[in-house]
Order: sequence, then C-alpha cells, then structure tokens
Amino acid sequence: MGQPLKVGIVGLGAISGAYLATFERLEAVRLVAVADLDPARAASVAAERGVRAQTVDELTTDPDVDLVLNLTTPAAHAEIALRAIAAGKAVYGEKPLAVTLDDARAVLEAGRTAGVRVGCAPDTVLGTGVQTARKAVDDGAIGEPVAATAIMVTPGHERWHPNPDFYYRSGGGPLLDMGPYYVTTLVTLLGPVVSVVGAASHTRATREIGSGDRAGQVIPVDVDTHVTGVLRHASGVLSTLVMSFDSVATRASQIEVHGQAGSLVVPDPNRFDGDVQLHELGGTWRTLPPGAGYRDAARGYGVADLAATPPGVAARANGEVAYHVLDIMTALLAAADTGTTVSVRSTCDRPAPVPLSAAPAAHVPR
Repeated sequence: MGQPLKVGIVGLGAISGAYLATFERLEAVRLVAVADLDPARAASVAAERGVRAQTVDELTTDPDVDLVLNLTTPAAHAEIALRAIAAGKAVYGEKPLAVTLDDARAVLEAGRTAGVRVGCAPDTVLGTGVQTARKAVDDGAIGEPVAATAIMVTPGHERWHPNPDFYYRSGGGPLLDMGPYYVTTLVTLLGPVVSVVGAASHTRATREIGSGDRAGQVIPVDVDTHVTGVLRHASGVLSTLVMSFDSVATRASQIEVHGQAGSLVVPDPNRFDGDVQLHELGGTWRTLPPGAGYRDAARGYGVADLAATPPGVAARANGEVAYHVLDIMTALLAAADTGTTVSVRSTCDRPAPVPLSAAPAAHVPR
C-alpha cells in the first residue's frame, strides 16, 4: 500500500469547500494543514477538519506537508507556488496557472529546478464526461476530426458571487476564468494548438454586485467581457470558441466535436460527468454509456491523480498542459487586440487517457 500525499491548503474561499469535501473520501491524499489571510477562517476550518491552522509561511515550510494546494485568487497563484517550491514542496493550483505567461513559466522552471511536481486545475477533464468523449474520438467514432465548437455565455458572476471583483480585474474575464475548462477539454480531445485568431469587446465599465453583504455595490470592469476566436490545432482541426459575461443564455451545446464520419456532443466541461451524445453518418443521436474516466469524480481528483502517478511519469492535470492552455488564452487576447493571427509558442503532450475506474489510489511509499 502506498502512503497518502499530505496536503496543505492555502486559501479557503468558496472553491475550497469542494476540495475539502472530496478529500474526505480520497485515500490517496490526506489534509494536514490549512492557511488563509483571515486567521479566524483558517482556525474554523482547521477545527472542523481536525487539522492544523497555520500562517502561509508556516504551511509552505512545514516538513509534514508534501504538496501545497493553492486556492488563492489568480493574482497570487505564482507567488504562493514559488514560495512552496522554494521550500521543496510539490504544488497544485486552481486555474489559471498564473496571470501572466512569464509568471507561469517561472513556476514551471522553479519546479523543474527543485525537482518537484507542478499540477493545476481543471481536473474536470478526468471525469467520465470528457474522458468518454475522448475515447470516442480516439476509437474513431467520428472519423477524422475536422472542427469543434466551445461556447460559454452567462450574464456575469456578479449576480451570484458576493465578492466578484477579481473576475473583472487583470487575470479575470470570461476567457481566463471559464476558458480553462473549455480550452483544456479541447486540448484533451484534439491535442495542442499552434495559432489563434480572435476578437473581443468590453461592453460595460461597471458591474453591480447582486448578492451578499455587498449587494448593490458597483465595481469597475477592467477586462474584455466577450471573447471569441478560432484555435488551429497542430492536427489541423479548427475549434471555434465563444466566452461571454455579456449574454443571457444559449441553446448551443457547450462543446461539440465534428468529424468526417460523425459528431459528438460533449457535456459541460465544468462538470466531471454528463451524457456524451454521438451522431454517426447516416444514423441518429444516441447517448454513449460511460466508457472512460474516474467515476464519481469531483474537485481534488487531479491532486489524487498526481499522488497516484509514479515518479518520472507526467500526472494528467500537469503544469505543462496548464501553461499551454494559458498560452492559448493569452495569444487569443493578443490576437483580439491586434487583429492578427498569433502563434502559440508552447506545446504539450496530450495527457494520458483515464480508463474507466474508481478514485486513484496512493502510489508506492515516497
């Protein structure tokens, strides 16, 4: 039996609850400490979970912590990751890997130099939804892939989030916030991207918070809130992307993949499961049974997958994929700003497929 990976969490905002709930049922990881800018919040979570409440400095240097799970806001992702890596810790962060490519590159280079692993969300691509769709593509169910569409529209997160400011600052917006789910799914299904074209708009200068103690407060908008573009994959497939905080709703499938012999509807990439639908040439739509992916997956399975991956083998939700996804998104914003085709300089290996299986188990003792 392997030993569980001992995890310390930095940042106990809204998303931390999902990770905390998942960790309770994962044998590959064990929560040992938490830290937050609000010491009272850290103390409360620590008491509830039976772990240590620490400062960020204490947690990132604690010899009992194997991996620092970085759930801070995007602007702090690189800083916290670099502090943890400097202390010899593996890191796994919420998306994006960093706000800028320079910061993201610094994190990866620091990880390589220190010989520690760097992982990054989203891990939704490890569930049965996206993995079943990937298996269908890999098995030739749609023939040679030709094109894909990925569409996300919402009126904006300020309607439900009590502190939505960071969604409308540098590092936010619909592309950098929600885009990682969609772009990571496209890379998982169709491989890396080599160039992009795009357009974007900034329709409102302010937004009004709709819930919580700050309801009615007006916040500034500093980023484009509607972004659209076309991604050219190395394989030649063209993926059309629409990410918007300015629209109300859509009836379009969130992701579709089209080939010469069929088409796939891929479920919500912000979820781990969902129905995959296949329409073969000359046939009709049918739902595929789950054929790949971690069953009953939830946020945190990327950390467990990292814990279960042998040394020298890339974990599936790895930093190289996250860097390439960030490169694609920042290239798309640059293309929208300049009106030109922009090359994506990085690449990555398609992560290994996930066979239909239960939660990953701890690897051999470290």
